[in-house]
Amino acid sequence: MMKAHSFSNTGTWIFFSISLLDVIGVVLDNSLLQLIFKPLIMPSLILLYYLSSKSKNKWYLVAMFFSFLGDVLLLDKSNMFLFGIAAFLITQLLYVFIISKELPLSDWKTKLIASIPFLAFFIILIKVLKPGLGEFLLPVVVYGAAISVFGMVSLLNYILRKDNPSMILLLGAVLFIFSDSMIALNKFYEAKALYGVAIMVTYILAQYLIFRYMLSRSVSTLPGEENKTKP
Repeated sequence: MMKAHSFSNTGTWIFFSISLLDVIGVVLDNSLLQLIFKPLIMPSLILLYYLSSKSKNKWYLVAMFFSFLGDVLLLDKSNMFLFGIAAFLITQLLYVFIISKELPLSDWKTKLIASIPFLAFFIILIKVLKPGLGEFLLPVVVYGAAISVFGMVSLLNYILRKDNPSMILLLGAVLFIFSDSMIALNKFYEAKALYGVAIMVTYILAQYLIFRYMLSRSVSTLPGEENKTKP
């Protein structure tokens, strides 16, 4: 068991070290650091998932692969932006699928409550972005709708479960939405230097929190969690 703990701790160290080096690359505007370390963020998280969980969710692994693909494509935001959106759209749809499969039964009122904040944010954001979207209007609306649904099902999951893992997932979804919103604001509304760092920090934390939720839904070998079982 101690060996498994050691592997998990090593995997966590690798993930956050790679993430930090990419963030440093953004802060320093060093394209070489970003080119090297951004594509390694999701592979290192996949490694951490393999080291930490005895029970692997294949759909989550596929979602992480498309996040990796999106990271690589968005290294070239000028020419590959739409392809990057497409890759992350698949990621968001898979996250929605994974969470929805395990949602407890709920009535329409609870679903409406979970939908309102994310629907409102989506409408306001699109209204702000619309003048600058041009030919990107449809893909941005489609992607924005998908990640809003991810937020909705995450909130619904928390309302129904009210436990720590579901709170972690909700926070991860909110951070993911913030990260993607800042990408859109930076590209289509008003570019700001601060967005670059904020985008990566919120994205990295979002992916890690989603990973922690997925870990809680499996038999884990992380320190202090070896006795957890599936709810």
